[in-house]
Amino acid sequence: MRATPPPRSVAIPKSWSNLDWSSVFAAIIYPSLGVLGLIGATALGLALEGLALQWWYALAALFAGAVTLVICNMGIGVLHRIWHHKAGELRWPGQLVTAMNCVVAMQGKLKDWVNYHSQHHRLSDKAGDPHNPAEGKLWAWMGWLLFRDPNDLKRPTAMWLRDSLTVKILDRHYSLLTLAVHLILPAAIYAIVWALGGSLILTFMIHAACVTARGIQFHATILGVNVFGHLKTPLWFDYILAVLSGGEAFHDHHHDEPVSALHLPRRGLINRLVDYNGTTLLIFEKLRWASNLKIAAQFDPGRQLAGPDASR
Repeated sequence: MRATPPPRSVAIPKSWSNLDWSSVFAAIIYPSLGVLGLIGATALGLALEGLALQWWYALAALFAGAVTLVICNMGIGVLHRIWHHKAGELRWPGQLVTAMNCVVAMQGKLKDWVNYHSQHHRLSDKAGDPHNPAEGKLWAWMGWLLFRDPNDLKRPTAMWLRDSLTVKILDRHYSLLTLAVHLILPAAIYAIVWALGGSLILTFMIHAACVTARGIQFHATILGVNVFGHLKTPLWFDYILAVLSGGEAFHDHHHDEPVSALHLPRRGLINRLVDYNGTTLLIFEKLRWASNLKIAAQFDPGRQLAGPDASR
């Protein structure tokens, strides 16, 4: 009989030497820089007349942040539902868009993401679950990210992803792609705006808003799925978290029907706007970027869910 694994929050050492600094940067340092950037740009713009702060800069920054949040969710949602749970198949355009969205969202290597999520489904809310909320809400939110078991990162790529060229390229060059998207591309944009005589403070506010929005999405998804998704919460709160996570926070049904491309019913404008990760897959299907989408019966009675549970 297989021995019960010890609780991860106890078994994994928690010390400075064991901190996963890439997670510290993605989860804490980078979002903090975005918030500080927004506050600093606003304060300087109000204090210094030469910066010519305009009221509509706030609207532009808000719009850019909202777009960034949606882009991040569209990456995570497709990664979760298709590449992990095999709720359909992606052709190369859909794979490329998803991979780059995941880089924007700072999700790390896909092999590690899928391996952690597989453990979560296999041992959900039990000892051995990487982010078991019964071991502490703080652990389920941040602890499991900041303190890693090296053996987890040594696990091989899931068998169903090993032949994916997109997954191989993203995982092999993840650090370089992240550097390009989050540092080199913004630097190039600043240089172009400066050369054309544009507003650098507007550019900075938009950049800071995008960084902040990615952090909001990052934590809303982790909290919505790992913590509140395993607790009884009011429906209105579920919808707020769902909007911030593209529908991923609708977690009550997910462990019963993991192989579903949708997390809300197919019909209804509100459903499709809130579960926009699922709507993305329906659009991919129309574009022929995705095929063989599997949808749980309660979300689309006309199309029955088929195929084995991909999490087992």
